[in-house]
Parts: sequence; structure tokens; C-alpha cells
Amino acid sequence: MLKNKTALVTGSTSGIGLGIAKALARQGANIVLNGFGDAEGPQAEIRALGVNVAYHGADMSQASEIEAMMAFAAERFGQVDILVNNAGIQHVSRIENFPTERWDAIIAINLTSAFHTTRLALPAMRAANWGRIINVASVHGLVASAEKSAYVAAKHGIVGLTKVTALENATTGVTCNAICPGWVLTPLVQKQVDAKAAALGVSNEDAKKALLGEKEPSMQFTTPDELGELAVFFCSAAANNVRGVAWNMDGGWVAQ
Repeated sequence: MLKNKTALVTGSTSGIGLGIAKALARQGANIVLNGFGDAEGPQAEIRALGVNVAYHGADMSQASEIEAMMAFAAERFGQVDILVNNAGIQHVSRIENFPTERWDAIIAINLTSAFHTTRLALPAMRAANWGRIINVASVHGLVASAEKSAYVAAKHGIVGLTKVTALENATTGVTCNAICPGWVLTPLVQKQVDAKAAALGVSNEDAKKALLGEKEPSMQFTTPDELGELAVFFCSAAANNVRGVAWNMDGGWVAQ
């Protein structure tokens, strides 16, 4: 379905981003990966799916590095047809104790980076009259949780950016939508599980159940593969007129 298309997925060396990248690769899209840590393993996984893959290690808090990454993708594959803004970090603290540098970093990476990639991807998408921008928000783009002020603010901002991007391109072949996962057992969430296990003095499995029980009625984690298939749907012809939605895949979290 996506043969000869190129997808750039930020924060894609593990977790949700890698799951989405693999799902798009299975549909034939060439992939540009981005993220910290090991890049060789993820590249090999994508290459094994029979598509071309490249990696750029841009720091998503730096506009100049984002510009370099977008130029790299265009030089390597012609243009970015599918942009998935997934990069994100987290810090948990009450507002009065929240380190200002952590606030700035979370807003920069979780929100501002998506503005930069979007502004740079849109001209080529509009010229081709086809493009897909998929913003990985969070259930926290729709509802809040205590002690996550920066993350919740950034994710609400991503949902707002999604709507504006969709409206500005509503008469074109370029769509923009957001995915809002609940709990996904990524390395980021595993850290929260570990912290809860330590705080409660329970096993890791019991900590997972406690975490899910607080918010997610299904009592199961959403998987990166499931989120990847939703991204594939957004890229399909069936989603040509799906514009500006914030689609929660959250086991019933927001339905409560």
C-alpha cells in the first residue's frame, strides 16, 4: 500500500515509534528512524522487512538538528511522505517542585519538535497533494493526571497542533491526525512500573496490575504493533477524509 513512500518516525529506536515504523515498513514504505541508543538493531529489523532504511540521530530539542534531519531524509529518499511525530520524554513531580529545566525539555521534545518537523514537511506534501502527518499524543492529550504537568500540557498542545494542521490542509490530500494511547509497556512506562514496585514493595507484575487498575478498565497494555496498525489505517485511502481526530486507544480510560 505504501510502496515508494517514505516515512520519517521520530523517537523510533524502540517502543511505540519502532512499532509504528515496522508497521509502515510492512506496507512497503521506506523508513527514516530517529532516536537515542542503539540504532543498528532497529535498522536491521526494518531492513529485514524488505524496505530501505536510514537513521538520523537528531536531538529533537534542537531546531537546527531537526532541520538537518529533514534535509537528510529529503536528500536520501526525495521527500517525507509520512511524518510520525513520536519523540517524547517524561518527568513526574508536583508543579511547585517541577524542575524548570525538565519542563523546558519536555515542551521542546514532546511539542515544539512536532511543529518544526511539520513546518518542514508540509511544502513537499502539499506540492505532491498527498501526505500523512500522524502525531503520537497520549490519553494525556485528552485528560490529565496529577504530577505530570509538563507532559499533559505538551500532549494537549499536540492535539491542538493536530487540529490546526488538519484545518489548514483540509482541501488538500494532506491529512493530520493524532493517536492517543493509554498505557503502553514502553521503556518509559516500565520505569514507572519499577518505581511503583519499589514504592509499594510488590513484584513487577503486581505493580503492572496496580498501574492498569488505576486508569485502564481493560486491564491490559496497548501494544506498539496495535498502534502501528492504526497508523497504517491513517495512511490508507479509507482515511482520506479522517482529519484532525484525536483517536484514543486506551482500553476504556477516557470512556469512564
